[in-house]
Amino acid sequence: MRIDAYEDPGTPDRRGGWRYLAWLVRRQWPRCLAGAVLASVWMVLLAATPYLTARAVDHGLEPGDMGALAVWTGAMVAVGGVNAWLGVMRHRTMTKVRMDANFRTVKVVVGHATRLGAALRGQVGTGEVVTIGVGDVQTISTSLTAVGPGVGAIVAYAAVGGLMLSVSTRLALVVLLGVPVLGLLLGPLMGRLQGREAEYRERQSVLTARIGDLAGGLRVLNGLGGKGLVADAFHRDSGRLREQGYRVGAVTSWIQALGVGLPMLFLALVTWLGARQAAQGHISVGELVSVYGYVVALGWPVAFLIEMGHQLSRGVVAARRVVAFLRLEPAPDEGTRDAPAEPSVLHDPASGVRITPGRLTALVTTHPSDATDILDRLARYTPSNATWGDIPLTDIPLPQIRSRILIADPEADLFAGTLSTVIGAQEMPARGAGNCATSHTAPADAQPPTGADELAHLTQAIHAAAAEDIIRALPDGLKTPVAAQARDLSGGQRQRIRLARALLTDPEILLAAEPTSALDAHTEATVADRLKQARRGRTTVLAATSPLLLARADVVHHLVDGKVAATGTHRELLDTEPGYRALVARDDEGADEEEGAPAR
Repeated sequence: MRIDAYEDPGTPDRRGGWRYLAWLVRRQWPRCLAGAVLASVWMVLLAATPYLTARAVDHGLEPGDMGALAVWTGAMVAVGGVNAWLGVMRHRTMTKVRMDANFRTVKVVVGHATRLGAALRGQVGTGEVVTIGVGDVQTISTSLTAVGPGVGAIVAYAAVGGLMLSVSTRLALVVLLGVPVLGLLLGPLMGRLQGREAEYRERQSVLTARIGDLAGGLRVLNGLGGKGLVADAFHRDSGRLREQGYRVGAVTSWIQALGVGLPMLFLALVTWLGARQAAQGHISVGELVSVYGYVVALGWPVAFLIEMGHQLSRGVVAARRVVAFLRLEPAPDEGTRDAPAEPSVLHDPASGVRITPGRLTALVTTHPSDATDILDRLARYTPSNATWGDIPLTDIPLPQIRSRILIADPEADLFAGTLSTVIGAQEMPARGAGNCATSHTAPADAQPPTGADELAHLTQAIHAAAAEDIIRALPDGLKTPVAAQARDLSGGQRQRIRLARALLTDPEILLAAEPTSALDAHTEATVADRLKQARRGRTTVLAATSPLLLARADVVHHLVDGKVAATGTHRELLDTEPGYRALVARDDEGADEEEGAPAR
C-alpha cells in the first residue's frame, strides 16, 4: 500500500471531531482493516500460547509422553515465529495509517487556508494555525494508530473469554465483566481529559501567536523601551499555560496509573480464583497453567483498550480544532458584473481618493494604517463602497479583481528556495494566505512565455527594483538558495526582492505600501526613477511619505484622519499645505540632488 503525499485528500467530514476521525479511517479503510486483522490474529495467538502450554503439560509432560510433548512444544515455537512476523507487519501497517492521516490532515488544512486567502487573518490568529499544524495534526495521526490494536484487543478479549469458558465458567464471567468495569472507572477521567486538553490547546495557540508577534517586533520593542513590559506579560501567560499543562498532566497520570494498576488488580483476582479452583480439584494442573497464561495474555488487549481510549480522547480534541478551522468560510463572492474592459478610475468614497488610470498616484498620511486601509478597500480585501469605473467592486467577481489589481505588501512572506524562484514564481497566493498578492492572470488566448521571455521579464523586474547588486553579491546569483523569509538578506534587500516580485507580475493596477521605507536615500532615488519608468502608462498607487517618491508622482493625495484634505503635485502641496510640508519635508531641498545618485 502506497502513500501519495500529493494526491487529492478528499472532502473532510466537518460535522464534528469523531466524524473527522471516522473520515480519516474511511479514506484508508483497506489499510485500517489490514491493521485490525493483523492485530487481532497477533493478540489471539498470544492467547493461544497458554492453550498450547496447557496441552503440552496435560498430554505430554504429566503422562510422560515425550512425543506429544515435542509436538505441542513445536507448535508453540511455530506460533511464536508467526506471531513475531505478525507483530512486525501490524506495526508497519499502523505506521502507514498514521502517516496517511498526517499527510491528509496537513493537505486539507493547507488547502483550506489557501482557499480562505485574505480572509484567513481576519478569522483566526496565527497561533491557532501554528498550533494546528505543529500539535493537533500529530495528535490526530497518533490517535489513529490505536484503531488496529483496539479492534484486535476486542477480538482477543472475546477469544480469551471463550477459552476461559472451557476451563471455568466463573473465571470466564470475571474476565468478560472485568473490562467493562474498568471502562466505567476510567470513563469520567477520559471526559475530564478532553476538557483540560481543549483548554490547554486554546491557551497554547494564544501564546504561540504572542511569540510570533514578539519575534517580528522585537527590534521595535527595544527601540521603544517596551521589551520588559512585553516580557513580563509573556512570562505571566506562559506561567498560566504551564499550570494548565500540569492539570492536563495530572489527569493523564491518573489515567496511566489506573490503566496499569487496575488491570493488574483485575488479573490478580483471576489468578487467585484459578489457584483456588486448582487447589479444590475443579481444574487440572494444565488448566491452571493455562489460566496463568491467559492472565498474562490478557495484559496486552487490556492495555491496548485503555491506550486506545486515552489516544482517542486526545485525538478527538485535536480533530475538533481542525474541524473548527475547516468550517471557516471566506466572504461570499456575489459579483456578477464584469470588470471594466478599459482602464478606469478607482474611487474610494470613504476617503475621497480617486485613482486616475495610467498615472502614478501617491497617498500621504500621518497614520500609515489609514493609507493601508484605503489600499485594502481599493483591492477589495475589506468590505467597502469602492467603485471601479461606475461599477461597485462588490459587484465584480473576485477572480477578475485579483487578476488585474495587485497589492505589494512590504511584509509579504518570502518562501525558501533559489532567489530566482522567490522572485519569479509563476503563481503567488493572495495576501493573507502568506504572500503579497495573486499572480497576474494572462488572457486565455495568450501564448505561454518562452524561457528567454521569462528571463527577460525577470531581469527587467530586478532592474526596476534596483536589485542587481543583490544578485551580484550572492555566490551563485539567481541560483543562490535563500532561507525562509530571506533571513540571510538585509531588510533593504528583502524589500527590493518583494518589489521585484510584484513588478514581475506586471499587473494593470499596482498598489504598494511603503515600498522603499528600508532603503537608503541613494537606492531609494534609483528605485523611484526606475519604478516610474517601468510602470509608465499603467496605474500605480504608492502609500509613502518619502519626498524622493512623491517628487516623481503625477498626483499626490494628502490625507488627514483618513480623508483627502488636498490634492496636487508634490511641489504644489509643499507650497500650499503647511501640514503636508511638515510631514514629508525631511530633506526636500536635497531630494533633487539625490535623484540621479547611484543605488547602493
